[in-house]
Amino acid sequence: MTDHNQRTYAAAGIVRHYAALSELQPAEQTVLNLLRDRLPAMQMLDIGVGGGRTTQHFAQFTAGYVGIDSSAEMIAACQQRFANRPECEPKCGLEWKFECGDARAMAQFADNSFDFILFSFNGLDYVSHADRLRIFQEVSRVGKPGGYFCFSSHNLAAMERQLAWRNQLSLNPVTTYSNLVMLLILRGLNRSVILSQLKAADYAIIRDESHNFRLQTYYVRPQAQLQHLATDFQDIQLYSWKTGLALADSNVASADLWLYYLCVIR
Repeated sequence: MTDHNQRTYAAAGIVRHYAALSELQPAEQTVLNLLRDRLPAMQMLDIGVGGGRTTQHFAQFTAGYVGIDSSAEMIAACQQRFANRPECEPKCGLEWKFECGDARAMAQFADNSFDFILFSFNGLDYVSHADRLRIFQEVSRVGKPGGYFCFSSHNLAAMERQLAWRNQLSLNPVTTYSNLVMLLILRGLNRSVILSQLKAADYAIIRDESHNFRLQTYYVRPQAQLQHLATDFQDIQLYSWKTGLALADSNVASADLWLYYLCVIR
């Protein structure tokens, strides 16, 4: 799973796509607003930095910024994007750094190195379950106690509803037709995914429509995700990807296909 997804993210067309992105998602803007006053005193690690979409929004406010990605092609795109741009220089004069790195084993960073760690755009969802748990442990290690970890992840409850054909019906016949065609493709590519079993699952690997169905994606129920985080993180808040609004609890019936989690490092 991980190797296949990494090859996809190294493809030239995918790199160009991410290098062209510039806007924050609503939940990311919410987190930036929450932390903006504290960022000038924070060392930030941006995992899965991709083409630098989040860099231009967060790095300018930090005391220090490092962006890592497992794709050398993505790092090259970041370095090119931010080369010789004076508006990107941090106020403290520290250089922004971009380097290849594996979130599962970040030996290049000492314990308690970062005050804020971001892993956006569902980057955590393209490794195996075991590797995902390793990443949580590494984030806890390189993050400072009391610091923040923010990441997004696909919502299994929302995908479960999407896989049910009745939920694809609409008063508009064209919309219904389009939805059902997409459902047929989705179900055809995931024949091993049985709805009755999915209802009892905490997480599932699904080949979804990301980049024309090229990626195998990890979907998790919010309740299960909170359990996975409990050892290393506390005071966890969920945010809607679509609106950026805080969700009252993990049992909320969110239709968002992915959610943002903001955690305090133990």
